[in-house]
Amino acid sequence: MDHLKVAVVQAGSRLFETSQALQKALALISDAARQGAEVIVLPEAFLGGYPKGLDFGVTVGRRSDPGREEFRRYWSSAVDVPGPETDALAALTRDLGCHVVVGAVERSGRTLHCVALFFGPGGLLAKHRKLMPTGAERSIWGFGDGASLATVDTGRARLGSAICWENYMPLFRTAMYAKGVDVWCAPTVDDRDTWQSTMRHVALEGRCFVLSASQYLLRRDLPADTHPVQGDDPDTVLIGGGSVIVSPLGEVLAGPLRDGEGILTAELDLGELPRARFDLDVTGHYARPDIFSLHVDERPKEGVVLGGPGDQPSRPPVTQ
Repeated sequence: MDHLKVAVVQAGSRLFETSQALQKALALISDAARQGAEVIVLPEAFLGGYPKGLDFGVTVGRRSDPGREEFRRYWSSAVDVPGPETDALAALTRDLGCHVVVGAVERSGRTLHCVALFFGPGGLLAKHRKLMPTGAERSIWGFGDGASLATVDTGRARLGSAICWENYMPLFRTAMYAKGVDVWCAPTVDDRDTWQSTMRHVALEGRCFVLSASQYLLRRDLPADTHPVQGDDPDTVLIGGGSVIVSPLGEVLAGPLRDGEGILTAELDLGELPRARFDLDVTGHYARPDIFSLHVDERPKEGVVLGGPGDQPSRPPVTQ
């Protein structure tokens, strides 16, 4: 029976230090590949950083000058897609012959987006933009659209991604199940115990393997001149991990990992996919299209499209 070795990386990235985060990502991917991993997932916003506990001076109806300067620093830490950082990751995955999903903060035009970037032996393969930034994330990140509901076929399994609380969106999940996702990659910063039940539910509902990679971030990973609401003790845990790998029948194969950085690996028996789907396929034999239907608009939504009639905005290629 066909098997696939996978890894989830739990690590934090120092805020406003994207070059350092890139080098750490390259080292962690190489380490996971040396352990035999063919599919590797890194956490949400690993490149560009997740500013846990910062408020960017936002109150209802007002923004502060110090908050604008903090956002400028965050803007400068984001990455272009494609750009030097994606080129470096693409070169590494070409050399290693593995597939990697990396969480990043993308600088696009005048807006930032939280994204999951797919890499493989062919380089940069696809990009998924987070559809709905959560809570205060909406003050720093823009919204994704249906054009980036990406999947990538590795030749042995189809990869898809839901970033953090996208996993709580039933219609999003349904659309991705319909795309035939076998390995559900969930970059996140949600470290709550309840996240574990969510990951097991997604695996059971979608009859897919779930790979959730969370950051593990300490106060010392933020610059001294920033002041998260959690306080300034350098040992304060801002994001507590909880990375996990789950089977299509909800069995925890590895993790959850707590109390530090690390790499979880598991050997996936791909035969579990048809065995699990025998009695549940929520977009196939267990659906009721005579009662329920879902329309997914996959057209790009751009406020301004430059070019001739019918031109589409440029996006990284997506393997459907």
